[in-house]
Amino acid sequence: MKVLAVCGLGQGTSLILKMNVEQALADKGINADVEHTDVSSATNIEADYIITGNELAESLVDHKAEIIIVNNYFDMEEINKAIDENLAN
Repeated sequence: MKVLAVCGLGQGTSLILKMNVEQALADKGINADVEHTDVSSATNIEADYIITGNELAESLVDHKAEIIIVNNYFDMEEINKAIDENLAN
């Protein structure tokens, strides 16, 4: 499974989201390749899931990946809840 952590510029914020998503997935025993990128590049990268904020999700509606909304990239509770609702089925 491939997961993209996406922010506006693909720098620090998406890297933090990537690390937090990796930790949450590992805690749940879910094996995934997690990458971080900017919203423009994400449109051209194949993935199963994209985790991003609500405002950026609108730019990715045509992507084949399932979009998962996380508005606070630092909030592990929100990240875990989003993963539970979307990936840990």
